[in-house]
Amino acid sequence: MFSTRTVLYAGALASLLMSPAFADGFGRPARPDEIALWDIDVRPDGKGLPHGSGTAEQGKQIFADNCAACHGENGVGGIKDRLVGGRGTLASDAPLKTVGSFWPYATTLFDYVHRAMPYQAPGSLSTDETYAVVAYILSLNGIVSAQAKLDEHSLVTVRMPNRDGFIPEPEFSGVKK
Repeated sequence: MFSTRTVLYAGALASLLMSPAFADGFGRPARPDEIALWDIDVRPDGKGLPHGSGTAEQGKQIFADNCAACHGENGVGGIKDRLVGGRGTLASDAPLKTVGSFWPYATTLFDYVHRAMPYQAPGSLSTDETYAVVAYILSLNGIVSAQAKLDEHSLVTVRMPNRDGFIPEPEFSGVKK
């Protein structure tokens, strides 16, 4: 079934992994300041939003410099996902899922942009640049004005058109199946 060599190698590996020397000399507990660097998620209720601000007007140039190559000028016509338009199409035969038609929370849009965009350099936008880009994308969708300024207080008040389009799974909503 197993060769003698395989059994010997497996035994040696198990001995090494179970030895106190291996356990004591490998790694260390993470410090609170190190954990804080990775604790950057933002929830739908806004918990986790960092301090900062940005305007849609500022976001226009940041978008042109960092986002338009993939998402197209004004969030339409790029090689990646379209960000603008699509309202009223989700129940149709040709739904168009965009920030304006599908995304349920502006706070989680901030989270996604801040951690994962731009594609070629994720996480490279500053907090203020992220607020500005989000304000610009929301303004392109008519959700906030072209003069909007967003920060950790105002972003949580933005009501996305499809906020009520998501129904939580029963086990998460407290309803028993």
